[in-house]
Amino acid sequence: MGEPSAMERDAGEAGGAEGRAPAPGRAREGVIVTRGLTKRYRGGQLAVDGLDLTVPAGSVFGFLGPNGSGKTTTIRMLMGLIEPTRGTARVLGRPMPRAARAVLPQVGALIEGPALYGFLSGRDNLLRYDAADPTADPRTRRLRVAAALDRVGLTAAASKKAKAYSLGMKQRLGLAAALLQPRRLLVLDEPTNGLDPQGMREIRTLIRELAADGTTVFLSSHLLDEIEQVCTHAAVMARGRLVVQGAVADLAAGARGRLVVTTPDPAEAARVLKEQGVADVTADGDRVTGEPPARDLAEVNAALVTSGVRVRGLTVERASLEDAFVALTGEGFDVAG
Repeated sequence: MGEPSAMERDAGEAGGAEGRAPAPGRAREGVIVTRGLTKRYRGGQLAVDGLDLTVPAGSVFGFLGPNGSGKTTTIRMLMGLIEPTRGTARVLGRPMPRAARAVLPQVGALIEGPALYGFLSGRDNLLRYDAADPTADPRTRRLRVAAALDRVGLTAAASKKAKAYSLGMKQRLGLAAALLQPRRLLVLDEPTNGLDPQGMREIRTLIRELAADGTTVFLSSHLLDEIEQVCTHAAVMARGRLVVQGAVADLAAGARGRLVVTTPDPAEAARVLKEQGVADVTADGDRVTGEPPARDLAEVNAALVTSGVRVRGLTVERASLEDAFVALTGEGFDVAG
């Protein structure tokens, strides 16, 4: 969400000829579709380079990338906040930013943290957001606000001034503002930022519920395990370019898992594994891991036993989304991103 005044301006301009529903063919091609989307800032910095992205309707779509990969710049172009240098972006079947007045009322967004009036209570912040929406029925405004507060677990803190909210509570309030009306698309930039583990679980549950109700969720996050738990599809960005996109299960399946040997003899096990052609061998406590070799694992196990290694477990763990990211980009994931 932008600043409240900007939101009010965007909402107040909704309607007109651009408010017509998109053609059925456009709606089916993807809720978000970009082709060659590029943003070069003054001074020559290339933030996003030729992005071709397709977000299926009804998906929970994870948008992944380390710091500086172009995620936030992409989101700002999709929401019509900045103009692309070249290329196209369609949201809900309409060109952005040209159709922003028609598209934005159908989109809930939480971008770069919520913009709140600190001197107002959480409830009054939501009342002001709702009043800025020309499609919102004022007769049922308080009911909508109460329902949104309840959905993000802020009913008890509704009367507290927003300036006294913790970072996690502000994130919840921003999400509540995005949920005041039914939305076809929800765009969330780091929605669990500042939340404790319980709060993160609750937001993940809420995202799943929204998707089950038919809302497409576009979720930017640096938390790979979070994306893996909640998203159906994902795209990976690196240095402004799209590395890969697709179903989360397919992305993880494309990476090799890790061979894991559990043993009270980790040093000897590591030595034998290296002799057996296992690469990237690391030992942590009683776990020794490495890249699965091409040879039969039964032969590896036999070599371990012959060398006197007490093998208590030998398996290949399924590759995670982080494994896939490292395999695709050749670099680790910057969790500060």
